[in-house]
Amino acid sequence: MAGGARIPFELLPGHCRWGPVLDDLLATDEPLWVCGEPGVGVSSVGAWMAERRGEPFLDDVELQDPGTWMTWIRNHPKGVLGSHRSPEHPSVVEVGSRCLSLRLASLEEAPQSLQACLESLAQAEGLEGPLPAALGALPCAGNLRGLRNRILRWKLLGQMPGETPSEGSGPLPLEAEDLATNLHMLERLLLHRALRRSYGNRVEAAKRLGISRRQLYLLVARHGDPVRGEAPSVEGPKRLTRLRQNSSKGGDHR
Repeated sequence: MAGGARIPFELLPGHCRWGPVLDDLLATDEPLWVCGEPGVGVSSVGAWMAERRGEPFLDDVELQDPGTWMTWIRNHPKGVLGSHRSPEHPSVVEVGSRCLSLRLASLEEAPQSLQACLESLAQAEGLEGPLPAALGALPCAGNLRGLRNRILRWKLLGQMPGETPSEGSGPLPLEAEDLATNLHMLERLLLHRALRRSYGNRVEAAKRLGISRRQLYLLVARHGDPVRGEAPSVEGPKRLTRLRQNSSKGGDHR
Protein backbone atom coordinates (compact mmCIF):
# COMPACT_ATOMS: atom_id res chain seq x y z
CA MET A 1 0.00 0.00 0.00
CA ALA A 2 1.16 3.54 -0.72
CA GLY A 3 1.60 4.91 2.80
CA GLY A 4 -1.10 7.17 4.21
CA ALA A 5 -2.83 7.16 0.82
CA ARG A 6 -3.49 3.41 1.26
CA ILE A 7 -3.37 2.68 -2.46
CA PRO A 8 -2.00 -0.70 -3.65
CA PHE A 9 1.23 -0.34 -5.60
CA GLU A 10 -0.32 -1.84 -8.73
CA LEU A 11 -2.77 1.09 -8.87
CA LEU A 12 -0.14 3.82 -8.54
CA PRO A 13 0.25 6.18 -11.52
CA GLY A 14 2.86 4.81 -13.93
CA HIS A 15 2.99 1.34 -12.37
CA CYS A 16 2.44 -0.22 -15.80
CA ARG A 17 5.92 1.06 -16.74
CA TRP A 18 8.00 0.35 -13.64
CA GLY A 19 6.02 -2.49 -12.07
CA PRO A 20 7.18 -5.22 -14.50
CA VAL A 21 10.88 -4.42 -13.89
CA LEU A 22 10.63 -3.87 -10.13
CA ASP A 23 12.04 -7.31 -9.21
CA ASP A 24 14.95 -6.87 -11.60
CA LEU A 25 15.64 -3.43 -10.14
CA LEU A 26 15.65 -4.83 -6.61
CA ALA A 27 18.03 -7.62 -7.64
CA THR A 28 20.80 -5.24 -8.78
CA ASP A 29 23.84 -4.44 -6.64
CA GLU A 30 23.47 -0.69 -7.12
CA PRO A 31 21.97 1.80 -4.66
CA LEU A 32 18.44 2.83 -5.67
CA TRP A 33 17.07 6.35 -6.00
CA VAL A 34 13.26 6.69 -5.74
CA CYS A 35 11.99 10.11 -6.75
CA GLY A 36 8.86 12.00 -7.76
CA GLU A 37 6.70 14.99 -6.89
CA PRO A 38 5.44 15.40 -3.31
CA GLY A 39 2.46 13.18 -2.59
CA VAL A 40 3.10 10.44 -5.18
CA GLY A 41 4.32 7.84 -2.68
CA VAL A 42 8.11 8.28 -2.72
CA SER A 43 8.49 7.55 1.00
CA SER A 44 6.17 4.53 0.94
CA VAL A 45 7.62 2.92 -2.19
CA GLY A 46 11.19 3.66 -1.11
CA ALA A 47 10.67 2.17 2.35
CA TRP A 48 9.04 -0.92 0.84
CA MET A 49 11.92 -1.41 -1.59
CA ALA A 50 14.46 -1.02 1.20
CA GLU A 51 12.62 -3.62 3.25
CA ARG A 52 12.57 -6.04 0.31
CA ARG A 53 16.32 -5.58 -0.08
CA GLY A 54 16.97 -5.84 3.66
CA GLU A 55 18.72 -2.47 3.51
CA PRO A 56 18.12 0.91 5.22
CA PHE A 57 16.16 3.75 3.61
CA LEU A 58 17.34 7.38 3.56
CA ASP A 59 14.38 9.66 2.82
CA ASP A 60 14.32 13.35 1.87
CA VAL A 61 17.89 13.23 0.60
CA GLU A 62 17.74 16.82 -0.59
CA LEU A 63 17.30 17.97 3.01
CA GLN A 64 20.43 16.16 4.22
CA ASP A 65 23.93 17.55 4.39
CA PRO A 66 26.03 16.44 1.38
CA GLY A 67 28.57 14.90 3.72
CA THR A 68 25.82 12.70 5.12
CA TRP A 69 24.95 11.37 1.64
CA MET A 70 28.44 10.18 0.83
CA THR A 71 29.04 8.60 4.23
CA TRP A 72 25.66 6.88 4.13
CA ILE A 73 26.11 5.48 0.63
CA ARG A 74 29.60 4.18 1.47
CA ASN A 75 28.16 2.39 4.50
CA HIS A 76 25.09 1.13 2.61
CA PRO A 77 26.12 0.46 -1.03
CA LYS A 78 22.81 -1.31 -1.71
CA GLY A 79 20.64 1.09 0.25
CA VAL A 80 17.58 2.95 -1.04
CA LEU A 81 17.30 6.73 -1.12
CA GLY A 82 14.15 8.83 -1.55
CA SER A 83 13.92 12.36 -2.89
CA HIS A 84 11.53 14.81 -4.52
CA ARG A 85 14.34 15.72 -6.92
CA SER A 86 15.66 13.74 -9.86
CA PRO A 87 19.14 12.23 -9.45
CA GLU A 88 20.38 14.62 -12.17
CA HIS A 89 19.38 17.72 -10.19
CA PRO A 90 22.52 19.85 -9.58
CA SER A 91 21.95 19.90 -5.83
CA VAL A 92 22.02 16.11 -5.48
CA VAL A 93 23.82 14.87 -8.62
CA GLU A 94 26.95 13.95 -6.63
CA VAL A 95 25.08 11.13 -4.91
CA GLY A 96 22.27 10.64 -7.44
CA SER A 97 24.70 9.78 -10.23
CA ARG A 98 25.80 6.73 -8.23
CA CYS A 99 22.30 5.25 -8.13
CA LEU A 100 19.80 3.50 -10.37
CA SER A 101 16.66 5.62 -10.34
CA LEU A 102 12.95 4.90 -10.21
CA ARG A 103 10.75 7.90 -10.92
CA LEU A 104 7.14 7.77 -9.76
CA ALA A 105 4.60 9.54 -12.00
CA SER A 106 2.07 12.13 -10.85
CA LEU A 107 -1.67 11.92 -11.45
CA GLU A 108 -1.38 14.61 -14.13
CA GLU A 109 1.15 12.45 -15.98
CA ALA A 110 -0.99 9.31 -15.74
CA PRO A 111 -4.61 10.53 -15.55
CA GLN A 112 -5.89 7.07 -16.51
CA SER A 113 -4.89 5.95 -12.99
CA LEU A 114 -7.02 8.54 -11.22
CA GLN A 115 -10.34 6.69 -11.13
CA ALA A 116 -8.85 3.48 -9.73
CA CYS A 117 -6.96 5.46 -7.08
CA LEU A 118 -10.11 7.36 -6.18
CA GLU A 119 -12.14 4.19 -5.80
CA SER A 120 -9.41 2.55 -3.72
CA LEU A 121 -9.29 5.52 -1.34
CA ALA A 122 -13.07 5.65 -1.08
CA GLN A 123 -13.21 1.94 -0.25
CA ALA A 124 -10.52 2.41 2.42
CA GLU A 125 -12.68 5.13 4.00
CA GLY A 126 -15.77 2.95 3.94
CA LEU A 127 -17.60 5.01 1.32
CA GLU A 128 -20.17 3.21 -0.81
CA GLY A 129 -22.06 4.07 -3.97
CA PRO A 130 -21.03 6.32 -6.87
CA LEU A 131 -18.71 9.21 -6.06
CA PRO A 132 -19.36 12.80 -7.21
CA ALA A 133 -17.55 13.46 -10.48
CA ALA A 134 -15.89 16.56 -9.01
CA LEU A 135 -13.80 14.40 -6.69
CA GLY A 136 -11.98 12.98 -9.71
CA ALA A 137 -11.23 16.33 -11.32
CA LEU A 138 -7.71 17.27 -12.39
CA PRO A 139 -5.44 18.96 -11.52
CA CYS A 140 -5.10 17.54 -8.04
CA ALA A 141 -2.76 19.55 -5.83
CA GLY A 142 -0.76 17.19 -3.63
CA ASN A 143 -1.23 14.22 -5.99
CA LEU A 144 -2.28 11.03 -4.17
CA ARG A 145 -2.12 12.77 -0.81
CA GLY A 146 -4.30 15.54 -2.15
CA LEU A 147 -6.73 13.02 -3.62
CA ARG A 148 -7.09 11.35 -0.23
CA ASN A 149 -7.69 14.75 1.36
CA ARG A 150 -10.50 15.34 -1.12
CA ILE A 151 -12.13 12.07 -0.08
CA LEU A 152 -11.78 12.85 3.63
CA ARG A 153 -13.10 16.40 3.32
CA TRP A 154 -16.08 15.23 1.32
CA LYS A 155 -16.71 12.41 3.81
CA LEU A 156 -16.33 14.55 6.95
CA LEU A 157 -17.35 18.03 5.78
CA GLY A 158 -19.38 17.50 2.63
CA GLN A 159 -16.94 19.69 0.68
CA MET A 160 -15.97 19.15 -2.95
CA PRO A 161 -13.24 20.73 -5.10
CA GLY A 162 -14.05 24.26 -6.20
CA GLU A 163 -17.15 24.45 -4.05
CA THR A 164 -18.01 28.00 -3.07
CA PRO A 165 -20.87 28.98 -0.78
CA SER A 166 -23.75 30.93 -2.30
CA GLU A 167 -22.65 34.19 -0.72
CA GLY A 168 -19.48 34.04 -2.81
CA SER A 169 -21.35 33.92 -6.12
CA GLY A 170 -22.87 36.72 -8.15
CA PRO A 171 -21.47 40.19 -8.76
CA LEU A 172 -18.91 41.64 -6.39
CA PRO A 173 -20.50 43.86 -3.71
CA LEU A 174 -18.37 46.86 -4.65
CA GLU A 175 -20.80 49.58 -3.62
CA ALA A 176 -18.24 51.97 -2.15
CA GLU A 177 -16.60 54.52 -4.40
CA ASP A 178 -13.16 54.59 -2.79
CA LEU A 179 -10.41 52.25 -3.95
CA ALA A 180 -9.27 51.19 -0.46
CA THR A 181 -12.64 49.74 0.54
CA ASN A 182 -13.09 47.92 -2.76
CA LEU A 183 -9.58 46.44 -2.69
CA HIS A 184 -10.19 45.28 0.87
CA MET A 185 -13.41 43.57 -0.22
CA LEU A 186 -11.75 41.93 -3.23
CA GLU A 187 -8.84 40.73 -1.09
CA ARG A 188 -11.27 39.14 1.37
CA LEU A 189 -13.25 37.42 -1.39
CA LEU A 190 -10.16 35.95 -3.07
CA LEU A 191 -8.70 34.77 0.23
CA HIS A 192 -11.90 33.06 1.36
CA ARG A 193 -12.40 31.44 -2.05
CA ALA A 194 -8.85 30.03 -2.01
CA LEU A 195 -9.30 28.69 1.53
CA ARG A 196 -12.58 27.01 0.62
CA ARG A 197 -11.23 25.49 -2.58
CA SER A 198 -8.24 24.08 -0.69
CA TYR A 199 -10.53 22.88 2.14
CA GLY A 200 -8.69 24.97 4.70
CA ASN A 201 -5.21 23.75 3.70
CA ARG A 202 -3.29 27.00 4.07
CA VAL A 203 -0.18 25.84 2.22
CA GLU A 204 -2.32 25.00 -0.79
CA ALA A 205 -4.31 28.26 -0.44
CA ALA A 206 -1.09 30.28 -0.45
CA LYS A 207 0.00 28.52 -3.67
CA ARG A 208 -3.36 29.25 -5.28
CA LEU A 209 -2.99 32.94 -4.43
CA GLY A 210 0.68 33.08 -5.43
CA ILE A 211 1.80 34.40 -2.03
CA SER A 212 3.99 33.18 0.82
CA ARG A 213 2.57 31.43 3.85
CA ARG A 214 3.53 34.44 5.97
CA GLN A 215 1.47 36.71 3.70
CA LEU A 216 -1.43 34.27 3.88
CA TYR A 217 -1.43 34.31 7.69
CA LEU A 218 -1.46 38.11 7.63
CA LEU A 219 -4.51 38.02 5.33
CA VAL A 220 -6.24 35.46 7.55
CA ALA A 221 -5.65 37.71 10.57
CA ARG A 222 -7.22 40.57 8.62
CA HIS A 223 -10.17 38.72 7.06
CA GLY A 224 -10.65 35.54 9.10
CA ASP A 225 -10.93 31.93 7.88
CA PRO A 226 -14.42 30.72 6.87
CA VAL A 227 -13.36 27.07 6.81
CA ARG A 228 -12.02 27.02 10.36
CA GLY A 229 -14.59 29.51 11.61
CA GLU A 230 -11.96 32.06 12.65
CA ALA A 231 -12.97 35.72 12.86
CA PRO A 232 -10.58 38.54 11.88
CA SER A 233 -8.13 39.33 14.68
CA VAL A 234 -6.66 42.62 13.41
CA GLU A 235 -8.00 45.74 11.78
CA GLY A 236 -7.77 46.35 8.06
CA PRO A 237 -4.92 48.24 6.37
CA LYS A 238 -4.06 51.70 7.66
CA ARG A 239 -5.37 53.41 4.53
CA LEU A 240 -8.79 51.87 5.16
CA THR A 241 -8.73 52.82 8.85
CA ARG A 242 -7.84 56.42 7.95
CA LEU A 243 -10.60 56.51 5.37
CA ARG A 244 -13.16 55.36 7.91
CA GLN A 245 -11.92 57.88 10.44
CA ASN A 246 -12.16 60.69 7.89
CA SER A 247 -15.66 59.58 6.89
CA SER A 248 -16.71 59.56 10.53
CA LYS A 249 -15.32 63.05 11.07
CA GLY A 250 -17.02 64.25 7.94
CA GLY A 251 -20.31 62.90 9.23
CA ASP A 252 -19.88 64.76 12.52
CA HIS A 253 -19.59 68.11 10.70
CA ARG A 254 -22.80 67.69 8.74
